[in-house]
Amino acid sequence: QVLLTESGGGLVQAGYSLRLSCAASEFSTYHMAWFRQAPSGKERECVAVINPTGSSTFYADSVKGRFTISRDNARNSLYLQMNSLKPEDTAVYYCAAARWFTTLPNQYSYWGQGTQVTVSS
Repeated sequence: QVLLTESGGGLVQAGYSLRLSCAASEFSTYHMAWFRQAPSGKERECVAVINPTGSSTFYADSVKGRFTISRDNARNSLYLQMNSLKPEDTAVYYCAAARWFTTLPNQYSYWGQGTQVTVSS
């Protein structure tokens, strides 16, 4: 059982930055991802994925160049640096852990409870 706890969400104006963190009970062997789900009931979207060593990453086209996923295996922590935020980035952000590199939410076995990010225009 892997326990994941997100933090760092909040309300910001468009153009500003936020850094999300995810603390994990165990971490170093898992592929990790950030997903988000908008309030309009859209499907959960994969924002970014990182492999266990941090050598391979994936970004959704909607965040490429603005968001950066990173991890610190010594601290069992995952991060998402979000710059140049837009109102359409408003969503609940979740971290998740999987045994392989994938963007499919049903392939992730462990999920955090989510943290709300709201970007005002």
